Amino acid sequence: MRHLKTIKLNNGLEIPQIGVGTWTLRGETAQNNVRLALEAGFRHIDTAQMYENESEVGQGIVDSGVPRSEIFVTTKVSTNIMREGREAVRQSINESLAKLKTDYIDLLLIHWPVKDCVCDTWQVMEQCVQQGKVRSIGVSNFNHHHLDDLLAHADIRPVINQIEVHPLMTQEENITYNHSLGIQVEAWGPFGQGDIDVVGHPLLQSLATKYQKTAAQIVLRWIVQRDLITIPRAKPSHFAENLDVMAFSLSDTDMQAISALNQNIRSNVLNDPESFPW
Repeated sequence: MRHLKTIKLNNGLEIPQIGVGTWTLRGETAQNNVRLALEAGFRHIDTAQMYENESEVGQGIVDSGVPRSEIFVTTKVSTNIMREGREAVRQSINESLAKLKTDYIDLLLIHWPVKDCVCDTWQVMEQCVQQGKVRSIGVSNFNHHHLDDLLAHADIRPVINQIEVHPLMTQEENITYNHSLGIQVEAWGPFGQGDIDVVGHPLLQSLATKYQKTAAQIVLRWIVQRDLITIPRAKPSHFAENLDVMAFSLSDTDMQAISALNQNIRSNVLNDPESFPW
C-alpha cells in the first residue's frame, strides 16, 4: 500500500496530504465510496453539513473496519446554521458527531465567511476543542481580510484554510499569506468544476504523455509538490491513480509551466468569497 505523506498542522497534529472529498455524493453511493476509499488506503475523509451526507459518510467509516484513530475526518459548519446563532452552531456540531458516529471530529471548518457570524461561530468551535469534541478547527474559502478579522478575535489560530486551487486558479498570493500565518492550505476542486476543463488543457495532456501518467495525476502532483493538501472527489475508479501521485515528481520547469496557466478563473462566480455577503 502506497505510503500517504502527512502535513503537520500548527497544533502539532498531522493530516494526510491526499484525502477524498464527498461533495455531491448521497445515500449508498456516499457510504460505499467512503468504505472503498478507506479499504484502498486513504485515511482522510472530507464532508460537510451542507453536503447532507454525514450519516452515510459515518456509516462508510464504520463499514470499512479501519480503526477510527487511523482516520482523519473533516466536516464543516453550514452557512445557514451560522446565521441562526451560537446555540444552533453548538447543536449542529453535536448532530454532526452523532451522524458521523464518532466521539470527536478531527477538523471542523467554517464553510464560508458569513458576515457578522464568523466570530460567534469560532468561539463555539473553540469551546468544542476545549471539550474534546473537536481536535482542530479551521476555515474554508477565506481571503486575507476574512482571516485578519478572525485572528483579531480568535484564541485558537486556524490550522487550515480550504480554498479552490487548480492550474487555472493557482491562488499564489493567498497561499503565501496563509503560510506566513502558519495556516496550511487545502485545495478543493483540483480539476475545476462545471465548464472548466482543467485536465483537458494541452499542456497537461502533453505532460501526462511525458511522465506516462494521466493529466489528473499531473494536476494532483503539482498540488502536493506545492506542499498543499487536497481532496479529489471519492471516485473508486480513480483511487489507485490518486494514491500513485506520491510515486513521481515533476521537474521545476514543468511545475512553473503549470503555474503559468493561471487565469484566476473560479469554477463558479458564486464561489468567490468576495461576492459572499460579508
